[in-house]
Amino acid sequence: MAHRLTTLCLALALASCAHRNAMPKATTKGPILIATWPFGQQATDKALLTLSSGGSPLDAIVHGIRLIEHLGCDGSVGLAGRPNAAGYSQLDACIMSGPDHGAGSVAAVEGIKHPISAARLVMEKSPHVMLVGEGARWFALEHGLESVDVSDLPAKKIAWEQARLAGLDAPDPGERGHDTIGLLLLDADGNLYGGCSTSGAGGKTPGRVGDSPILGSGLYVDNAVGAAAGTGLGENIMRYSATALIVEFMRQGLSPQAACEKMIHRIAASDPLAYDLSICFIAINKQGQTGAACSNGSFPYALTTNSTSEVHRIDAVER
Repeated sequence: MAHRLTTLCLALALASCAHRNAMPKATTKGPILIATWPFGQQATDKALLTLSSGGSPLDAIVHGIRLIEHLGCDGSVGLAGRPNAAGYSQLDACIMSGPDHGAGSVAAVEGIKHPISAARLVMEKSPHVMLVGEGARWFALEHGLESVDVSDLPAKKIAWEQARLAGLDAPDPGERGHDTIGLLLLDADGNLYGGCSTSGAGGKTPGRVGDSPILGSGLYVDNAVGAAAGTGLGENIMRYSATALIVEFMRQGLSPQAACEKMIHRIAASDPLAYDLSICFIAINKQGQTGAACSNGSFPYALTTNSTSEVHRIDAVER
């Protein structure tokens, strides 16, 4: 079933792919939504529908990302995402609200169907910004979020730990990979919002947390300037606080496109991997300009306004 959903996700999004490297024109009037990967188009379309139906910008972010968490698109978001090395899912998500610089985040949470909703609850219903592991799960359940049965997880954890201590090879958890749904929104009032959600890298060590729930790494929103989100191999994003710096580059006057490209060049200049980083970024500024960049390969991303909804594809930055 998960394979069929993934195929559906990709087929629907790729059907409307725009020309490679055809950068969208700047738009000054929101709502404007930009999201990572072809499946992000379903998130942007859902978010726009939420807005047009009277939902708030935060509702739009959450509803768009929840759809991808439900579908498990690309095997990298939600409980249908690739499991960790012990054979079960640990999910990460965060959300930011530009007008009040609000933020909420959950990491390594188990069994919760919609971690983006848990992140929003952390932002709105707690004095904290980030909750992790069992604490994040308890908080989500306390606030009525839907969960799946996790009674088999203690045995899986014990078996994995015993195998590790004995020096045995753990069972292969299956397909490996790393993608994220990152969604950014400039609303009709000129305010910025963002969210992201992931199941993390397939086969990761239990307890591993990537960039997605880390503010300034997987997501950053500054209502005076712009917003940015990252996807790809999280370790190569979080070591450089990449999205916070992209926003700072926009504050200094760079366009979203130039800011995303500059961040990749900056990382590649000092990282042992050079450009073999497997990272991508999207960004939007207060003027409605958008941009995207990737370190290697190519990167499809979704862009939706009141008049258009397309998937654009951009090649790796020029070295």
